[in-house]
Amino acid sequence: MVLAFVAVLLATFALAVHQAAPARAEGTLLSQGRAATASSTENAGTPASAAVDGNAGTRWSSAAADPQWLQVDLGATDTLTSVVLTWEAAYAKAYRIQTSTDGTTWTDVYTTTTGRGGTETLAVNGTGRYVRVLGTQRATQYGYSLWEFQVYGTAGTGTGACSTTDAALNKTATASSTENAGTPASAAVDGNAGTRWSSAAADPQWLQVDLGSAQNVCGVQLSWETAYAKAYQIQVSADGATWSTVHSTADGRGATELLTLSGTGRYVRVLGTQRATQYGYSLWEFQVFTGGGGGTPGGGKTLLSYGKPATASTFQDSGNCPGCTPARAFDEDPATRWATSDVNGWVDPGWIAVDLGATAHVTQVVLQWDPAYATAYQIQVSPDGSTWTSIYSTTTGKGFKETLAVDGTGRYVRMYGTARSNGYGYSLWTFDVYGTGGSPTAPPALPPNPADPPRLVWSDEFNGAANTKPDPAKWSQDPGYGQNGELELYTDGDNTNLDGNGNLVIEARKEANGQYTSGRINTHGHLDFTYGHVEARIKVSGTQGLWPAFWMLGSNFKSGTPWPNCGEIDIMEHVGKVADSVYSTLHAPAYNGGGGYGSPYTLAGSDFASDFHTYAVDWNSTRMTFAVDGHAFFTVDRSTLEQTRGPWVYDHPFYLILNNAVGGDWPGNPDATTVLPQKMIVDYVRVSQ
Repeated sequence: MVLAFVAVLLATFALAVHQAAPARAEGTLLSQGRAATASSTENAGTPASAAVDGNAGTRWSSAAADPQWLQVDLGATDTLTSVVLTWEAAYAKAYRIQTSTDGTTWTDVYTTTTGRGGTETLAVNGTGRYVRVLGTQRATQYGYSLWEFQVYGTAGTGTGACSTTDAALNKTATASSTENAGTPASAAVDGNAGTRWSSAAADPQWLQVDLGSAQNVCGVQLSWETAYAKAYQIQVSADGATWSTVHSTADGRGATELLTLSGTGRYVRVLGTQRATQYGYSLWEFQVFTGGGGGTPGGGKTLLSYGKPATASTFQDSGNCPGCTPARAFDEDPATRWATSDVNGWVDPGWIAVDLGATAHVTQVVLQWDPAYATAYQIQVSPDGSTWTSIYSTTTGKGFKETLAVDGTGRYVRMYGTARSNGYGYSLWTFDVYGTGGSPTAPPALPPNPADPPRLVWSDEFNGAANTKPDPAKWSQDPGYGQNGELELYTDGDNTNLDGNGNLVIEARKEANGQYTSGRINTHGHLDFTYGHVEARIKVSGTQGLWPAFWMLGSNFKSGTPWPNCGEIDIMEHVGKVADSVYSTLHAPAYNGGGGYGSPYTLAGSDFASDFHTYAVDWNSTRMTFAVDGHAFFTVDRSTLEQTRGPWVYDHPFYLILNNAVGGDWPGNPDATTVLPQKMIVDYVRVSQ
């Protein structure tokens, strides 16, 4: 309670300080209202978007760990002149300002190890569509926290894609008139599909929004109430006084109108010149899209369906598919799914529908099927969830991942299956709906990809004294019996020791009582990470019945997510009965165990147990490449995996595991040829990002 009170005082003090000393920066403010993401957020009340919303009373804050980052997508490649950081009390002592053209490869334009907090106005010189602040050393025990992250410069005029972000959201709006106090101009830019602006019943009338800076305007979406405009213009202005028309029509149709256009201005307005009814003009929402040189607003690529209410003809909740409700297809968790009931749902037709929250223009649907897929189905839209219109139809569905170009308008979207691929029902890992409009909720942002080249962030060289245990600040012992038919008992450290020569030794033994023992250690709680270059130099054990491994398991396994939903990345496995091969394999709900997705690496006639070898994986958001001694032999491309095997479930933290198993379903049990004890010797383990 006392700490919370002190934190409030600190936050209040910081707010007062930065309000009293407003920042001055060179150039046009480019970042306000843009799409922002972060490495983490402290809680739901401190999202990344709060640092670019222009509100000095809201803030982003991160988890209390290093490093952390906040980035903003400017929508086009811009020239940057300055950055203003308005810190809360939890500031960065060391940080970098970085730019990127693709959100993956970053270039430093400013770096410091003597950050002072407060308001820092930094002169920079660079170009990029993405800009981020990367904090590498916190000044306090807390995370990083910014009231505002402002990027200034000159807007680009290239042909970058039209942004998916509504640039008008929560900006200052004014109008020629309002019908009453309950229908103000601001209600058309508040992101709430249940509030609206309405005008007096006369011609002409207008609604305008101030974007805060001059921007390239590439599209507008008008979500009309019943009182719509038959004739109107979309206009832009640099000063709110002199207007240029970028779109004009005398044949407005009402409902939701998505307009592609091209213009530049700080102010955007809709000017109604002829009403379609006896009433005034009324808009539920007035959305403005900005960015490069035209094209469809948002490219039809805003995810509209994440977390939205879902219904289905039936759903399954049994041992084979517990809790497989309709919501599972829209949770952006690729390891959960919806399935029709195994009691009464393995029939035709079968369907699943989502309520987007408001009328939307739907341009793309992505289906990631379980093996129970539809060979014949339709994608349908509806304004009310009752009357449906088909916008896509096929009788040759192929399953796995299907990306469908569609064109329709509605609040509800459904997959309506009419022919099943097999004797089971219908099942979808994901059902993603893209477009504009609706009432979208942004899904959690992906972690950042590793740097190019990556930098060492964690390692263990095992340089301790002989007969000491691996560093408990880096590794936990994992005692207990093994899985997969293994015979050993993993001890609490008795079988894992340093040898005094810079190695960790994991020894498999047969004790006097006949019990097999060995060791297994992991980094959970010490190192849980997403993406990077991971490698270890290991001399494996190598007799019949031995199964040494260097692998990773999804960290959510420790918080209750079952295997294989958590995901497993086997960097190296070796079975003693196949001396000349090692194996790299992925396991997920759609491919696991003997059906895992992997490949052997074979040196014919060799014995991997005779010497040290380096085993590695390079892992990012789009692929994994496995290598032995620097020779890449197996690459998993995310797109190929999704289209041939099933979902990619590797965009979350994993932890490392080293173990030396005895027996099991794959290597078989020890026999008369087995030689024990057997040592798995590890020279080092390193992680770079």
